[in-house]
Amino acid sequence: MHAHALHTWVARRIAVSKRLTHVCVSYLLFLMVVSRQHSLEEAARFSGLNKAQFSKLLKHHPNVALDTLQTLSKKQAKHVSKALHYLAQNGLPWQIAILIDSTIQHRASVHPENAKTFNHGKGFVIGHQWTNIVLLLNDSLIPLPPIPFYSKRYCQEHNRQYHTEHELVIDYIEQLCLEDYIGAHDPYDVVVLADSGYDDKKIEMAIVDKHWNFIISLGKNRSVKSEKIDMTTPKSRAWCHIGTFFRNHRRLKWQTVRFMTNGAKRKRMEFRLRHTMGYLRYVGKVRLLCSEAKKRPDGRRKYLACNDDKATARQIVMGYRLRWKIELFHKDTKMHLGFEDVATTGFPSVASHVHWVYCAYLLLHMSPPGVPQDVKSVGERQRKIQELLAHKEKRRVLQQLTQIHGVERYKDELRQALVGT
Repeated sequence: MHAHALHTWVARRIAVSKRLTHVCVSYLLFLMVVSRQHSLEEAARFSGLNKAQFSKLLKHHPNVALDTLQTLSKKQAKHVSKALHYLAQNGLPWQIAILIDSTIQHRASVHPENAKTFNHGKGFVIGHQWTNIVLLLNDSLIPLPPIPFYSKRYCQEHNRQYHTEHELVIDYIEQLCLEDYIGAHDPYDVVVLADSGYDDKKIEMAIVDKHWNFIISLGKNRSVKSEKIDMTTPKSRAWCHIGTFFRNHRRLKWQTVRFMTNGAKRKRMEFRLRHTMGYLRYVGKVRLLCSEAKKRPDGRRKYLACNDDKATARQIVMGYRLRWKIELFHKDTKMHLGFEDVATTGFPSVASHVHWVYCAYLLLHMSPPGVPQDVKSVGERQRKIQELLAHKEKRRVLQQLTQIHGVERYKDELRQALVGT
């Protein structure tokens, strides 16, 4: 399989105009290979195109990147969802998981548009915040178009209405039509996984209104109450914080559950947990669960709530552990695909770059020609594609050397390349 087939394969999977096809495919192929830094200068050096072509693509055609990502997400989701089995094979009652989490795109200064200072627990960082919505189907991660967070200053300068992250997530859930991605399905087969950052009554009710299930980590100050209330207890005193709730229910027995990790070095993990049915304030009846690592009882407990009353405590913990896959997705896009390698000041260009990065992630997992099926990691797939493209360059050089005055022309080409560096 030669490089021309790879170029054609990518071009057939993106719905862009003929005028933009070459520059779009070149940018995607550049993101799909190993590079020190996925900058526009490197993209120009890789493809032989002018840097200004990529700059214009990002700046003037942000909708092309968004539409391409939507097309690829739907195409991959429909392909994978033909036979849903992964979650069921792991002993879970659901077939489709929706993972929600945010990540920071670091920037060097606050001068770029929409840059903001965030406190992420380990100090303040400057950058853009993206909330990612990812489908988990048959052990395949399929990123949907992410939610950009717009600062108040940016909204004022561009006459936009300011919305909090939670408001944006609620609107996204309400507008999300899963039928466009996986076709007809039972809403009960869907579970939404999120950490305590999205423990919000309106988010949870938006999920309930879609008839989906959720497993959400609760904040320590979230109010709950027991399913069984003493008639002499006033209603106002029945509600208490989740931590206080489990301290008041010490009679609940601890249960030990064991899991095997899915990494290269499979290890056994042990948790102890206790659970009961109760009520989440302003949401309704849920199963409340308190868990902690058995070998590290450092007081760090996780409180979970699940509105599927048929799910067992073990299934809830196993389901919530799947949320870690979105963290691995963030790691892959930042380490291998240049998620943070953007130097432009305009935010539309930044958004275009992010969408193209997610497109490259999807294409790398869509069995591109020349990449064996058993290659799983993003880095290994990039190396396979780079080897394929390197063979093309070798053939070009050999062909040039066999031509008349080919040696002299190749020397001039190398000389110009050295001068340019």
